Amino acid sequence: MPYPKGFLETRAVIKPGVYTLIPPEGRVINSIPGFSGCRLTIIASPKHGASFVQYVGTVEPGGKTTVPFVDAPGVESFLYVMDGDGELRVSVAGQSETLKSGGYAFAPPDQGIVFENTSSAPVRVLLYKQRFVPLGDLKPWVVFGDINKIAENIYDGMENVFLRDLLPNDPAFDMNMHTLKFLPDGCHPFVETHVQEHGAYVLGGQGMYLLGEDWLQIKKEDFIWFGPFTQQGTYTTGREPFWYIYSKDMNRDAQI
Repeated sequence: MPYPKGFLETRAVIKPGVYTLIPPEGRVINSIPGFSGCRLTIIASPKHGASFVQYVGTVEPGGKTTVPFVDAPGVESFLYVMDGDGELRVSVAGQSETLKSGGYAFAPPDQGIVFENTSSAPVRVLLYKQRFVPLGDLKPWVVFGDINKIAENIYDGMENVFLRDLLPNDPAFDMNMHTLKFLPDGCHPFVETHVQEHGAYVLGGQGMYLLGEDWLQIKKEDFIWFGPFTQQGTYTTGREPFWYIYSKDMNRDAQI
């Protein structure tokens, strides 16, 4: 990495328990057991207040898991192929599929995801894990999908904002993954303040985002963690759609 051209600067903002903004230019590659031929960065963890762990990185040709992601009891996991010309062979609980850009897989607790880049080109991935919150005897199931094959639904009656659900909206699932897309002039209908937390990775465009009491410029490749009850809302500022993939805890009561 060359010397900087000017002062050392960053757009990163870390407010533990409230929100974090982690742009790409400040990230470092973490040494993480269980992976070979992968360059991964941890972008969310309980160390700043998140109840989950999220990673972003590149899987080189031949790169793979050396143990299932995640090899721990009671933990569920999710993989999303962001982009790249390569493909991943992904297995969960005896089911296997080949995933390209836009493909994803969800592993129920105690199962884990096994993957290998069997192609000659790299791919970039998002990885996510959290501890499953049981609800009676209900059990989530393995899910494979491709966002390119999921119809976008109009969000909250606004014809320039679109939502996709990647996982079933079923009580057996304590979380979901969504994509939310704002066309130019799109915005949230109100400033949200809710118990759920989110981890959002921006896949395109740019916007102004209210996080807590701060308005921040957000753009493609930024990661945002939203803490519970953090005020949040956005509007698009560019000429192209502003959109991101994000996690949400759901279908469970608050603990006391």
